Amino acid sequence: MATTIAPQRTTSARVRRTSRIGQLGRWTFIAIAVITQVTPFYLALTTAFKPITDTTSLWLPPLSGGTLDNFSTAWNSGHLEWALENGLIVTVVSTALTCIVGAMAAYPLARRSTKLNRFVSLLILGMLMVPPLSILVPLYTMLAQLGLLNTYISLSLVLTTIQLPLAVFLFTQFMRTLPLSLEEAAAIDGAGLTTTFLRIVLPSLKPVIATVVILTSTNVWNEFAMSSYILNQPEVRTLAPAAASFFGSQGNNIGAAAAAALIGLLPILIAYLFLQKYFVKGALAGAEK
Repeated sequence: MATTIAPQRTTSARVRRTSRIGQLGRWTFIAIAVITQVTPFYLALTTAFKPITDTTSLWLPPLSGGTLDNFSTAWNSGHLEWALENGLIVTVVSTALTCIVGAMAAYPLARRSTKLNRFVSLLILGMLMVPPLSILVPLYTMLAQLGLLNTYISLSLVLTTIQLPLAVFLFTQFMRTLPLSLEEAAAIDGAGLTTTFLRIVLPSLKPVIATVVILTSTNVWNEFAMSSYILNQPEVRTLAPAAASFFGSQGNNIGAAAAAALIGLLPILIAYLFLQKYFVKGALAGAEK
């Protein structure tokens, strides 16, 4: 009996030891990931609140007391008020267009499994792999010929086009998880396709709409390359090009440059904090089914 129990105890001990090692490895990986993500934000905070005369290490907080002069300098000298307003206009318009057009395009792709729709779905999925900068030259030439440079609508349409493939993919995957019974009942009651979509399908898309809103608004708000070329006049620049230009002109005032980066971070951070539960639900909806 003793010789039978001993191997079982040994195996159980090995399993527990392996489990502890695996758990330790997972927590170590999580800790490294958190430190990697938090470190730049910490450095920006410590730098933004230091006066320009403070030459201590970036890793140390302001020892002589913090100051808000860097934020004042960034706001006034960097013209961030204009940049925030411009960025807000472009972000709202692009996000709204992406959600509306993406949901409408995804509905037939999710509900009608035809060869043409499957081909279109694969084509849209393939567009996710095309680098946006690969079309910058012909796109810039076309906008210049049409006289649409330095206009909000041109940048909004371009960024909407770039964000649409991911939005259509997310909407399509989510709609396929919705039951058809409600739509069939609405059709029996005499509701048309548009009414069914607006009153039955669209209200069920709140989680994935929140996901698309967060992803699209974040990408548009932080977009740099397209914005720099399409909106090249200072008074119409969005936040990322304006902050980059200000950073380049403040080589001796790193604190003001860090303050400008933090000012640009706040709007999108606040939006994410309010919508994060919907974002997680929408992102995992397909996996849950």
